Order: sequence, then structure tokens, then C-alpha cells
Amino acid sequence: MPGPRALFRFAVVGAAAYGVTVLVDYSLKLTVLQEKPVTALAIATVASTAFAYFLSRQWSFVDRGGHGRLREATLFFAVNAGAVAVNLVPLLVSRYVLRLEEPHIGYLAQEIADFVAGMILGTATGTAFRWFGYRRWVFPRPARPKEIDGELVAKLP
Repeated sequence: MPGPRALFRFAVVGAAAYGVTVLVDYSLKLTVLQEKPVTALAIATVASTAFAYFLSRQWSFVDRGGHGRLREATLFFAVNAGAVAVNLVPLLVSRYVLRLEEPHIGYLAQEIADFVAGMILGTATGTAFRWFGYRRWVFPRPARPKEIDGELVAKLP
């Protein structure tokens, strides 16, 4: 079970990355990608992922690891690719299955549905996926020394 400090740091990094996601998503959605809300959210999520990696490595999971930086970064982005897919599912369902978009509903209702589906439901499920993936694959528990025949040796992962 993770300690409160680890969860707090993960939450702070997540909140900051969420802010980046919202800022980039709405900047794109209200300007150059007005007709492509899923693309805007995908771009925003990828941008915030890069931001989150640096904060995670330097602060949230600084006491964990076990991989070289290149492998760790590759695993981080792989886990986040899965999280991006998980994050997009509620918005895809909202827009293209439930048809919660203009002209079927009003503009304000469409934007509320997009926010709830993409930013709240998508982010919540993506966050749970990330927490599991980071702790399991990207930043595994560091090897702890153990004693064999009176001598301390590092455990193999």
C-alpha cells in the first residue's frame, strides 16, 4: 500500500498535468481545432504527458526506479499511450455513440457533455490506469538489500 506522501505527490503532478491538459485542449478547441474535439483532447493529453514525466521522475517517484532513463521514459510513454486511449473513450462515446453534439443538442449542453466525458470521466479512468502502470512497470520498487549467509546483497528485480 502506497504511503500518503506518494499519493500526494502523484496527485500534485496529476493536478498540474490536468491544468496543462485543460489549457491546451480549450486553446486548440476554441481556435484551430473547433471541428475536431477528440483531436484537440488527444494533443492536449500528449503534451501534458511529457510535462508529467519530468515532474514524476524528478519528484513523485524520485525514490523508485530500477530502469535506465531511456527504458523508463519509453515505459512511461507506453503506459500513457494506454491512458490516452482510456481517457478518450468517454468522449468518443459521448460524441459519437450518444450523439451529444450540435445540432442534436445545444452548444452549451455539448460543451458540458464534452467536459464531463473528456475532462472528468476520462481523466479519472486515465489517472487510475497511470497510477497502476507507473508503480508496476515504469517506477518499480527499488531493489532492497537482503542478507544471504551473513552478507548483504541486492535482490534481483
